Amino acid sequence: MSPGAALARIRLNPHSRAVQRDLRNATDMHRTLMRLVPDGLGGSPRQAAGLLYRFDVTDTFSTLLVQATNLDPTRLPDDYGHADVKDLTPVLNALKKGLAVRYRIVVNPVKTERLSLENKGRRGKRIALTGPDADQWWARRAHQAGLHLTTALPTLVAAVHGSGENTAAVRHHLVRYDGTATVTAPDALAEAVLTGIGRAKSYGAGLLSLAPA
Repeated sequence: MSPGAALARIRLNPHSRAVQRDLRNATDMHRTLMRLVPDGLGGSPRQAAGLLYRFDVTDTFSTLLVQATNLDPTRLPDDYGHADVKDLTPVLNALKKGLAVRYRIVVNPVKTERLSLENKGRRGKRIALTGPDADQWWARRAHQAGLHLTTALPTLVAAVHGSGENTAAVRHHLVRYDGTATVTAPDALAEAVLTGIGRAKSYGAGLLSLAPA
């Protein structure tokens, strides 16, 4: 397990201009959150820091969950929101085979288009999965991550958009899954919690939350 893995729960200030900007553009959100981890992490800093995040909305307020090693929420912009931080070590150490858990995750279920033989070597287009296809995608990924799903409630969430001065506009289809499951492989599950599941991790997908059922 990576040392210092932590989870920050940030209750966002809706009046903050920085928050409003980041909620409009996932690229800006990612840039803001990368300020919370150390500099000098090489060519893949998000991966090196284990940075994952998820945006949760309730009837009363919006919360940003941010997970990483060496996480420092004091580096957030002024008035961005109030952050509570907890160490993930006890959660990961409590994972045992047969343990019943509740989970939540936002994922980017996609498949890669198969190309003809004459296009061999080229990367196929990624196609967003919806409905039962997305549900099956999540069930397979959960199984690989050491979870046997007992329930899985899908909720379509707003697609995320991102763009920057030197990057093309991007759009990622997202689905949130809530449900219950049984732990089948604790080590694989701990690794999935720390590294995330699926694609679009820089855009708010992949962060798996667990709690005893």
